[in-house]
Amino acid sequence: MIEDRDYMRQPEYHPGWRPAFRFRWSWTVGLLITYAVVFLIQQLFPNSDFFQGHQILTKDGIGFFPGYLPLSVEGLAHGFVWQLVTYQFLHAGWMHLLLNCWAIYMFGRELEDMLGVRKYLALIFSTGIVGGVFQVLVALVWRQYFGGPVMGASACGFGLIAAFAMMFPERELTMLILFVIPVHMRAKTLLIGSAVLALAGFAFHDFIMPGVAHAAHLGGMAMGWFFVRKILQGDWSRLTGALRPAEKGKPSLRRPAPEPLEEKSPADFVASEVDPILDKISAHGIQSLTPREREILETARKHIQR
Repeated sequence: MIEDRDYMRQPEYHPGWRPAFRFRWSWTVGLLITYAVVFLIQQLFPNSDFFQGHQILTKDGIGFFPGYLPLSVEGLAHGFVWQLVTYQFLHAGWMHLLLNCWAIYMFGRELEDMLGVRKYLALIFSTGIVGGVFQVLVALVWRQYFGGPVMGASACGFGLIAAFAMMFPERELTMLILFVIPVHMRAKTLLIGSAVLALAGFAFHDFIMPGVAHAAHLGGMAMGWFFVRKILQGDWSRLTGALRPAEKGKPSLRRPAPEPLEEKSPADFVASEVDPILDKISAHGIQSLTPREREILETARKHIQR
């Protein structure tokens, strides 16, 4: 059965004196430690040119020299292209650091296991870079509202939420509002709510979380979606064939509608639907699954829980 597969089994129970929680090193943990160390350095040297910009006297009068590490339009104009990466490791305060670390820890652990180190790190840094590019482009248009320096791993966190929701849209999550109030929702609902909040903050920046880089959040989510749908799953249908009208004189070929999952007996369901998907995961990884196959696995998981 499905629970007999080695990669579907629950962790073994170890009786005796062994602690229930066992620390496991991962790149996600390494990133969180790096964020914390860099934040401590920021607190020790708050006025350093690496973290803070300052006014300078130029031949044209008083100008502004940006910090070397936070992302800014002025910094990119000076050729500091590395800011698209370094800004992801800086944070403006303890709460900013905790929220970003929480999001990356919650969604990054499972994504790292599913994708592997290389693809996971590519996802992390690509969402941060694309989020930074979005923020800079918006700042070029509305400098008075979004032209300040940007720091934080928020774009990475929102990118991981988008990637997680694309891979596990029906996964049930329990979110803690203000770290106290539990709210139950599906992963896809969290993604939609995050996108709506970012759009609202972008449109009403003076009233909804002013000073937050909402454009970076949107860019991170867009890249998370693109990474899973286009790069991992290779689904380019919406950009190619699906938009092309059918040629005249040629009948359109349509696949027969799949049999509803709930109408099959448990034995037939596992043999015909679940086993081939588990073999595919074993051979090619979970990122190779189609949305239909992910729906089948989610249904199987619910049957096991019952």
